[in-house]
Amino acid sequence: MTQPEKTDASGSATARTTASAGGPLPLPPSVAAGPLSHAILRVARVHRMLAGQLLRRVGLHPGQELVMMQLWDRGPQRQTDLVRLLGSDAATMTRTIQRLENAGFVRRRPSTSDKRATIVEPTAASNALRQEVEHAWLDLEASVVNDLTPKEQAEALEALSRIEAGLTRAATQVD
Repeated sequence: MTQPEKTDASGSATARTTASAGGPLPLPPSVAAGPLSHAILRVARVHRMLAGQLLRRVGLHPGQELVMMQLWDRGPQRQTDLVRLLGSDAATMTRTIQRLENAGFVRRRPSTSDKRATIVEPTAASNALRQEVEHAWLDLEASVVNDLTPKEQAEALEALSRIEAGLTRAATQVD
């Protein structure tokens, strides 16, 4: 979490960050120009770590539950649609689907209407996991919002939405 800027001995402002042990530590000089980006990376890392711990209990890895949620909510999907819905790339989705198929959670079959497409569908084994995955996500969300008031939660969602929109715009301009 970023704290207000502090002034060092030379009088220049330096951003500070709170270490996981609770004490403030200065940002490394190499990331001082991007304290918010650094904070986002740290939060994403620990969020993914906790998600991994929670999902491991049900035999999934982070990201796989998102595929399963799409299949549970929307039914069988073309693999290319899952790529688009989840903002993934084709190679990553193929590996994810292969792992889920090897675990017995999804089944792939050729599309009856498009010979180039593969349909991915949840299996009965994955349907049995749905409630456990939803519970893991509830636990994850509770950890995220634990110290936030409802107003702060709404503000965080708004700020993250704006950050995402800005990053999305920037990413489309890089290509």
